[in-house]
Amino acid sequence: METGAAAVGLAADDQSSSSSSSSPAEAFSRWTSSISRRYQHFLDKSTPHVLHRWLGCLGVALIYALRVYLVEGFYIVSYGLGIYILNLLIGFLSPQVDPEMHDSTDGPSLPTRGSDEFRPFVRRLPEFKFWYSITKAFCIAFVMTFFSAFDVPVFWPILLFYWMVLFVMTMRRQISHMIKYKYVPFSFGKQRYDGRRSSSTEGATD
Repeated sequence: METGAAAVGLAADDQSSSSSSSSPAEAFSRWTSSISRRYQHFLDKSTPHVLHRWLGCLGVALIYALRVYLVEGFYIVSYGLGIYILNLLIGFLSPQVDPEMHDSTDGPSLPTRGSDEFRPFVRRLPEFKFWYSITKAFCIAFVMTFFSAFDVPVFWPILLFYWMVLFVMTMRRQISHMIKYKYVPFSFGKQRYDGRRSSSTEGATD
């Protein structure tokens, strides 16, 4: 009996020691999962508040611009940030399905005539992801301004001029694409007609 009790005690000690050794990792995992759930819940609640989200993004951008202006450096970080935002903007203005990649026999993915059925514009990059990516990029760039390793000495007017030229060329190509395939990257919903027009139409048909 004593031998069996000793064996049970040793097994209990081993189990308690193993649980105590794994408890810090489990606690950290539970803490990170809890933070992730709260963060995702905050993002989900902020989805319908478009104006407030973009005002917050503007505030973050102004803080970053003020930081760069005060330290008078990190222009290469700002240039990389500008290129990244330009790529996001192209995705935001582009349709999810590129008409150039569509076979002509399949028909266009967007209405090209007024008599065509209304189809809302579906973006390659949705508005929420566009906002979230820009805000996160500004936050990361702001953190990078506290590390001198990213402060590469450059002549910033050249970078600014090159970015403006790149922006003009990219937007001109995007506008030409919009004119060629006759789509507008903004959709305000399906058109609604009032009762007067519908009644007049019925009267005309009668």
